[in-house]
Amino acid sequence: MKKTILSLLIIALGFSANAQKQIFESPKLSSEIKNHKTVAILPFNTKITYKKQPKGFNAEANRDQEKTMSKSIQSSMYTFLLRKGKDYTVEFQDVDKTNILLKKAGISDKLDETTKDEIAKILGVDGVLGGSFETEQTKSEAGAIASAVLFGGFGGKTGTGTLTLTLNNGTTGDLLWRFFKTMDASIASSTDDLVEQMMRKVSRNFPYTK
Repeated sequence: MKKTILSLLIIALGFSANAQKQIFESPKLSSEIKNHKTVAILPFNTKITYKKQPKGFNAEANRDQEKTMSKSIQSSMYTFLLRKGKDYTVEFQDVDKTNILLKKAGISDKLDETTKDEIAKILGVDGVLGGSFETEQTKSEAGAIASAVLFGGFGGKTGTGTLTLTLNNGTTGDLLWRFFKTMDASIASSTDDLVEQMMRKVSRNFPYTK
């Protein structure tokens, strides 16, 4: 019975639909993206914090987790866009190629110190899709499961998060489009879930949608 309850929780819990979102579109968006053929997806700037720091917290391990999540969101985004490629007017550069070129240029850890047009030139693309994800963990996974079992339903909230997705023009570096969304995170949330939920919300406004 306990295994059944746990399985249901893991399957059912995801990102809450109760979230705020904001979208910005530059007046130049339509005219600029007409010239875009290839777009790169950058590793996301990821930050993990805790409302109450857990026992045995290790700052180095936390930074490693942030780096892992950064690449994981990038990969999930690429997989999603590749899967729905026929719906878009551009092609998306393979993220492995993107990361190798960034590493060769010595800017993998200096993306925040490099302009978007400089990055686009290094990658040989017309546009740069990037963003950030920040999450504050408020409850352990075990605590979330216990709460859901005790109080019923599939509450299981473990934290809050904010996700920002941006599109910059490759030639000028100008910001053409920005999507911002806040959400509640739960124990079943994966980067695939995160991207799926976000793109479902943004699909009508995604710049390259046919």
